[in-house]
Amino acid sequence: MKRTILCECGEFVQGHTFKDYIPTSIGPSTPTFGHTGCGLIFNLVNRELPKSFSTRVQLKSIAMRFAEMNKMEDEFVSLFLLEVDRLKSRGNICDVDILIAAHKTVQERTAPSEERGPKG
Repeated sequence: MKRTILCECGEFVQGHTFKDYIPTSIGPSTPTFGHTGCGLIFNLVNRELPKSFSTRVQLKSIAMRFAEMNKMEDEFVSLFLLEVDRLKSRGNICDVDILIAAHKTVQERTAPSEERGPKG
């Protein structure tokens, strides 16, 4: 799965970007990009990706967009949302990490038994 950037505004950046130049630790005019939806500029040079901690309701809305984006089958969306809810209840994981972990868990649970490998 390709890693997608989840903006602080709650939307996936996914191609909705603009070019910009910002001062970073490597130079006064470093090329980067921003999100056209909200105008946030990303400083990837200094590894400053946004960490978003949405409310439970906001995260479920984002999770539905994530499921649609990844063409998740309808019967697995409910498992995905339950896993998102379970991970969110821990209270210390950012949104994008919750979505990726929940997606991975659903894939592992729904993989045919021969793909899972031997239990042992």
